[in-house]
Amino acid sequence: MNLIYVGDPMCSWCYGFAKPLDELLADPQGAAPLQLALVMGGLRPFTTEPMALARADELAGHWHHVEQASGQPFTQAPHTAMHRPGFVYDTEPASRAIVTVRSRWPQQVWRYFKAVQHAFYAEGRDVTEPGVLADVAEQLGLPRAEFARAFASQAMRDATLQDFQQSQAWGIRGFPTLVAEHGDHLHLVGSGYMPIGALREKLAAVGAAHDPA
Repeated sequence: MNLIYVGDPMCSWCYGFAKPLDELLADPQGAAPLQLALVMGGLRPFTTEPMALARADELAGHWHHVEQASGQPFTQAPHTAMHRPGFVYDTEPASRAIVTVRSRWPQQVWRYFKAVQHAFYAEGRDVTEPGVLADVAEQLGLPRAEFARAFASQAMRDATLQDFQQSQAWGIRGFPTLVAEHGDHLHLVGSGYMPIGALREKLAAVGAAHDPA
């Protein structure tokens, strides 16, 4: 079964969802191996206004709920990237970095997606910065210079925008969203964070509904 994961590397519930999705991919429990495709949904692309401190505090409080639900580690306020003066919560650069790795090193894209999430949420690094995104690529063994050139290209900007437009065309407004592909048809598995038990149940229901009798 092919799974399409629509998300954003700077979406906190997507970060939380990495753990149950990893568990599902590692152990489909009798089902055929699952193939995962990533599509960037565009949480806050092209934002230009610096984040106010009060808003950063509000989001950090929201992150605490994600931490409790998922067990993922989070940097605490005031040590997040959001609390740095002038921080702009623009998710386009991080999304473009994912699209770049997907284009050049597709076997590494899920690892890179999770690494960017960890850098932002657990380490407090500013993943809106091209240098930080290149650092993360290099830490995974990807060629830094090649990544940086591709990341800066118009082709990757256009491809990222196409991802955002595809997500909108599918009517997806919330992240994470997981979609199963059966032949030429797409079927919603679920939208929002799902623990592993709920994720397996929803996926099984989709499979059962479309298996031949």
